[in-house]
Amino acid sequence: QVQLVESGGGLVQAGGSLRLSCAASGLIFSISMMGWYRQAPGKQRELVAGITSNGITNYAESVKGRFTIFRDNAKNTVYLQMNSLKTEDTAVYYCHAKGKPMVVFPETDYWGQGTQVTVSS
Repeated sequence: QVQLVESGGGLVQAGGSLRLSCAASGLIFSISMMGWYRQAPGKQRELVAGITSNGITNYAESVKGRFTIFRDNAKNTVYLQMNSLKTEDTAVYYCHAKGKPMVVFPETDYWGQGTQVTVSS
């Protein structure tokens, strides 16, 4: 199976920057999509950014122009560079991957354990 391990969360002042990383490991045949979701207290989990294996990206409107997602396919790692952070970006950020552990398996969704990002005013 695929395991996702996140790092890079923390506390930052508004206007600051953070970079999140997520490395996939374990039995991996292919990973088509990787991305980041977030969930703030009392709110539903929402997509922040996603990237396909050939580099096509999509972003939530609220983060366009401030966040950049990129990935290293050779390392099965996805990154989220977050600039000009706002207090409303405070949430638990979850790494997501859609992939196959073996060629005969269907694509499956995998999730990291989450990393807290807190933006103070």
